Amino acid sequence: MKKVLSTNKLLVLSILTGLVSGLGALLFFYMLHFFSSYFIGYLAGFKVPSPGGETSPFHINGETTYKPWLLVILPAIGGLLSGVIVYSFAPEAEGHGTDAVIESFHKFSGYIRSRVPVIKLIASALTIGTGGSAGREGPIAQIGAGFASFISNFLKLTAREREILVVCGAASGIGSIFRAPFGGSIFGIEVLYKRDYEVDAFIYSVISCFAGYGVFASVVGWKPIFITPFYTFSPKELPLFALLGIISGVIAIIYVSVFYGLRDKFFRKMKIPNHFKPAIGGIMLGLLGFFFPQAIGTGYGWMQLAINGELGLSLMLGLIFAKIFATSFTISSGGSGGVYAPSLTIGAMVGGSIGMLLKQAFPAIITNPGVFTLIGMASFFSAAAKCPISPIIMVSEMTGDYNVLVPAILASTISYFSSGEYTIYEKQVISKTHSPAHTDRIISELGRRAYKVTDKIKKALIAFKVKDVMTKKVFSVNPDSTVEELYDLILKTDHHGFPVIKNNKLIGLVTIHELRSFPKEKWKELKVENVMVKHVKTISAEEPIYDAIVKMAREGVGRLIVVSKDDPKKVVGIITKTDLMKAYNTALLVSI
Repeated sequence: MKKVLSTNKLLVLSILTGLVSGLGALLFFYMLHFFSSYFIGYLAGFKVPSPGGETSPFHINGETTYKPWLLVILPAIGGLLSGVIVYSFAPEAEGHGTDAVIESFHKFSGYIRSRVPVIKLIASALTIGTGGSAGREGPIAQIGAGFASFISNFLKLTAREREILVVCGAASGIGSIFRAPFGGSIFGIEVLYKRDYEVDAFIYSVISCFAGYGVFASVVGWKPIFITPFYTFSPKELPLFALLGIISGVIAIIYVSVFYGLRDKFFRKMKIPNHFKPAIGGIMLGLLGFFFPQAIGTGYGWMQLAINGELGLSLMLGLIFAKIFATSFTISSGGSGGVYAPSLTIGAMVGGSIGMLLKQAFPAIITNPGVFTLIGMASFFSAAAKCPISPIIMVSEMTGDYNVLVPAILASTISYFSSGEYTIYEKQVISKTHSPAHTDRIISELGRRAYKVTDKIKKALIAFKVKDVMTKKVFSVNPDSTVEELYDLILKTDHHGFPVIKNNKLIGLVTIHELRSFPKEKWKELKVENVMVKHVKTISAEEPIYDAIVKMAREGVGRLIVVSKDDPKKVVGIITKTDLMKAYNTALLVSI
């Protein structure tokens, strides 16, 4: 009954979170357009094209003479204002925002200070509105997640409930402002990890996203952001889309390397207060924008022109690298804004360039080179963000074109793997077993007592050593023993795993799982050394029990061989999940 009540409570709160995120997306949307129309359009006189399904709600009349010198100054002013506001009141609001949400989920159980959404809203609007090369995704993710954290704290929800609502807040903000509710809900559960998903939050994320989307689109409109020409899928194009996936993965590696290279080797080494670094980045962006004004702003209008086939090859090729540096100048310096839109722009230019070149090489196969722009958007972000699914769905929703799904899946999958471990979201962890949020729950599940590990229990687990709870009487096997003899030992001892020892040295591990891989008629002649696992998961007898729990969870094993601190090949014991369970129960009693 308690679980049902908790589920119903989360359903209601996920809807509420979505509604508020939708309202936050509306406020942010209008602030962005107002600042952009005033600073870039009115003051600088630079006419930025709009995407086909979205026009600015503000049209400020007056002098519109193009003043390129203002494009140098405005990003610096926006960077200065943003830097002073962020680093004075909420330093965690710096950068692209999504990483802050990811970190709050993994390390702080979704806790976000209530002031962060407000600071992020203002700082990001100033950064992007004055020409910063940044997007809406990071800020609105942090705004939605911030409200979710606030409501969770106000209602005194559990840490797990707060974590789920924070995912809902980030997802619904993104799904609203991009008018991509289903893609946003997938993005929310996959952006936390490189190789995993927060599946528990999926249903709540979907509900929250559609609630936010309903609020946002009922005011702004239901059209997709981009208008695309009709496209008919042809299997003949698949090898060319695969090529696009490989190239997208390579460019994504360059993008991530430049982004964090400039941050770590340039901006962070500056001997000035962080408050002023975004202004330095703004000056660098302004100088780039003086010669390449297409690199400033979010880039939506330029993506639309690329989709329409209205941009030249040289411009698209140049914009790939100009946008990489423009985004790095803006955000790596500490400026406030997202990386989703700039990533889409880079991907669109990669795809558009490839499509145009392939059209010249294979005119009979390529009927619509503009579709490569769409596929480039999805495949590039899949590679750069380690999100293989949501960009495919979001690009389809943002364009209203679902005919691109097959080529987008192919290109995005290839780009995802070809980019290796590089990611624009450095706070991502590999999987749930690498997340401190889930490590605590894994420990709790061992004891089957508390849902959340307290600091007292954790301290007790750190105080206990492996040698205090390990099984010291270890049954081992010789590598020359037969598998049949091993099976007899399993029956005799009721143990399912044994270290393999030769000359008093650990050389492997053999378990009942290895036996199942071979027919029983071969057990008499098959030697243990032929079936054992050579790379054994070990732990020192002097390590804390807490480390053993974490290691066992991460490695996905049911036992660890305990070795001497002085000799990593000398076996002194074995520790299993049963031993860890006993240790946890003891820690629970000690902490009372």
